[in-house]
Amino acid sequence: MFYVMEWKIRTGYVGDAFKKFLETGAPFPGVTMHGRYHAPGSVNGWIILETDDISAVYRHAAEWAEFLEMKTTPVLNDEQAAEAAATLNS
Repeated sequence: MFYVMEWKIRTGYVGDAFKKFLETGAPFPGVTMHGRYHAPGSVNGWIILETDDISAVYRHAAEWAEFLEMKTTPVLNDEQAAEAAATLNS
């Protein structure tokens, strides 16, 4: 399954979040990360990932919860959405 995680650095934690990110690289075990994106000039970003292990998503969010607010949304790609849509007209 694919997910988009939207993150925002909590007020007062920018320095700490940057430090942890630079020191660790923010690994994300148990998922295939299709991209991590940072909005220039802001404290927001997104991670596009794929995994069948939702607990890996939970563990990553929990690891960063002190520094980041996160919203995780399951998403479908075009092929998956088309397959689901095709069943509506059956």
